[in-house]
Amino acid sequence: MMRSAVLGAVLLAAATSYYIYLPLPSAVAEPWKLMLLDAVFRAMMHVCNLAQDLGLAHNTRVLNYMVTLVEVRGPQSSESVRVTDTSFEGVQARVFESTLPGPRRLKRGVVYFHGGGWALGSGRMRSYDLLCRRMAEDLDAVIISVDYRLAPEVHFPEPYNDALRACRHILTAEVLALFSVDPERVAVSGDSAGGNLAAAVAQQLALDNSVSTKFKVQALIYPVLQALDFNTPSYQQNGNVPILYRPLMARFWLEYLNGDLKLVPSLLANNHTAVNQGQEAVVAAKAKMNWTNLLAPAFQKHYKPVAPCLGTPGLLEQLPGLLDVRAAPLLAEREVLKLVPPAYIMTCEHDVLRDDGLMYARRLEEAGVAVTSDHYAEGFHGCMVFGFWPARFTVGMQSMRNYIHWLQQNL
Repeated sequence: MMRSAVLGAVLLAAATSYYIYLPLPSAVAEPWKLMLLDAVFRAMMHVCNLAQDLGLAHNTRVLNYMVTLVEVRGPQSSESVRVTDTSFEGVQARVFESTLPGPRRLKRGVVYFHGGGWALGSGRMRSYDLLCRRMAEDLDAVIISVDYRLAPEVHFPEPYNDALRACRHILTAEVLALFSVDPERVAVSGDSAGGNLAAAVAQQLALDNSVSTKFKVQALIYPVLQALDFNTPSYQQNGNVPILYRPLMARFWLEYLNGDLKLVPSLLANNHTAVNQGQEAVVAAKAKMNWTNLLAPAFQKHYKPVAPCLGTPGLLEQLPGLLDVRAAPLLAEREVLKLVPPAYIMTCEHDVLRDDGLMYARRLEEAGVAVTSDHYAEGFHGCMVFGFWPARFTVGMQSMRNYIHWLQQNL
């Protein structure tokens, strides 16, 4: 009996180790902690996929339900931060107001968009709640975390429209006065898909002369900015690095653009930009993100462009959002880019989206926009919001401190 129990324990330990262990780059931060975090995510995804296969519910809906049960918390104020849930033009949001003692004064303001591939998460999740509290305290600011609608309930351009509508309302004199925000010191920021929305909104509002108050700066955290090339050096290098795998990013794009998920292999092969597509718009768009010109040799390494001669006919007609700057801000014209506010762009070495951020930084600089590039050699996608217990990574805490410090100095 004892021998059977020991054998069972050994087999269980071996199976668990096999499931958790994942070869990672030697330079990635705290690899075993990242493996454990990834194992939890993969286990949740397996449960969600099973629910979908059984016809119970869409896997994304199941995952969001699980996240809501575990992570979402109510608006709990503290001695230093007042927290309230509200809405702006029908878009849900959570407001974090610094209540530090002292004479009444106008404060900094930050509009923040959470990540999650336009399909997951909420500004009310514990990680984002803690991030925004920290920002409100350290910056003596008002942080507005916007809960735009998510796929699969809505698709592009609705999340973008939510983000834009909320920002237009927040930037009105009435709302800024209500929260005692200085109209000369308002930033837009976001991570991952939220960074995409922040960049897209910053471009649109920079063009809109009807909006009198403009964002002073934009702060983009490992943003996703394009879907024309799934074979940039960072996609090739980090395709199997958690927590954002290359096929998962393609899937997020298809969910966002309301595309057929069977098209994931076509996107990964860059078939949507093959030369036989014969569209001038594709040629012009690819020229704006030619990574052989935009990336430093240290990031290009030994990787070569992937440009198939034969693609998937009609793919771009099925997914027109691939060429829409509201979905892919990296494709904006130079005349637009030169109007946007100064930018902070964080990138991580072990992230498929690394090159999106690096290319955007280079294009902004070429357009004459001041850019602060903050790159983390040990970083991985999502690391900044893993700066809190129990998923606390050293690189996450460091990147968060540097991000907030940049806002202190520039907002």
